[in-house]
Amino acid sequence: MQRLVRGTALAVLGLIAVAVPAGAAGFGIFEQGAKGMGLAGAFTAQADDPSAMWHNAGGLAFTEKRAFYVGTTYITFTNADFKGGTPFPGTGVTADQVTLSQFVPHGYWAQPINDIWKFGLAVEAPFGLTTEWDNPATFPGRYLSTKAALRVVDVNPTLGWKLTPNFGLGFGAIFRFSDVELQRYVPFLNPFTGTVVDIGKVKLDSSFEQGYGWNIGILHHYNESFSWGLSYRSKVKVDYDGTARFTQISTGIPALDAIIAQRIPFNQDLDVATSIDFPDMASLGVNMAFSPTVRLELDANWTGWSSFDELPISFTQYPPLSSVVPENWEDAWNYRAGLSWATSPGNEWRFGYVYDETPQPDESVSPLLPDANRNGFTLGYGHQFSATNLDLALMYLPFDERTTTTNNDNFNGTYNTTAWLFGVTLGF
Repeated sequence: MQRLVRGTALAVLGLIAVAVPAGAAGFGIFEQGAKGMGLAGAFTAQADDPSAMWHNAGGLAFTEKRAFYVGTTYITFTNADFKGGTPFPGTGVTADQVTLSQFVPHGYWAQPINDIWKFGLAVEAPFGLTTEWDNPATFPGRYLSTKAALRVVDVNPTLGWKLTPNFGLGFGAIFRFSDVELQRYVPFLNPFTGTVVDIGKVKLDSSFEQGYGWNIGILHHYNESFSWGLSYRSKVKVDYDGTARFTQISTGIPALDAIIAQRIPFNQDLDVATSIDFPDMASLGVNMAFSPTVRLELDANWTGWSSFDELPISFTQYPPLSSVVPENWEDAWNYRAGLSWATSPGNEWRFGYVYDETPQPDESVSPLLPDANRNGFTLGYGHQFSATNLDLALMYLPFDERTTTTNNDNFNGTYNTTAWLFGVTLGF
């Protein structure tokens, strides 16, 4: 099983481009199936396709026939910029992120064992991050970050247990595989001029590491008009080992360059380690039928982001280069509503709204990850063919304007972000 899981993850990770924080605040990606995405992720109390393994494993218990679902979510920006504040970097300073254009895939296989037990295997990318800034050599936040990238893929084998005709329980194991990349410039106070100059660049690349967790969910169809669901996904810690490499930038003063070269081990692959405590998540949802063709779901999702309290970077060979980036994130909630309307047999329109609060305090907002509260609006469509089905979804995701004046790094200003997401899932 371990070899199969790792092989599956390696194959899929090769297809996964690093993704911006999208439909879940922080660096979470909640869009793991186009049907649920069309409902703004309000799917906990429905979970009636194989993406139940993400939204609520209890829904797997009601699977009646074998099914394969594959799809992707395309994520892009129409706006991601920064305007400087006082005292640093100063009003009038502006910067833009590199335009994002990434595909995040998902895949599911559901297989009934008998009337009571069902098996499923999911491949998901529930977290991801890319923040990369244009013109890094002149970007005023280059000493904090010019690029941060995180890739995550989960392999999630799951069992569904149909305890009664109306009550399902699901539970699974999470095998998480991930790598991380960080880039920034290195500053130095020039003793001859009293100004800060660039003396180098550093790039950190981790190897492909893994962590383990679990998930559980219940789904109860009280009657044909009402259902409710509850799901939970555990924390997962990933410890990363990798290398960091410093590249020297000449100051134009040979004597100063020589002194700096004695202090920093340039042009060497240095052992480096870091870790990320990925948060646990819980969802509660209720689904109500207003008519045979119209249903409304309301969900509340909690994420334990307080586990992301710091980002340690340890240089085992050169401890003085080690650092700890304080994050001090807080637990956060998001609230989702999804309306489905079956206009004719085999055709369904979906509409959704999500309010997602950021877990990031003002003090830790920085070029590494500038997060903010967001409101998401979704439109979806599903069509059932004779042997296949197609689900499509569109999300418009404007972030609230975020201004920080108390940043830990004294790098203050205003961030503006607007994202668009397009989802497609094919089932057969």
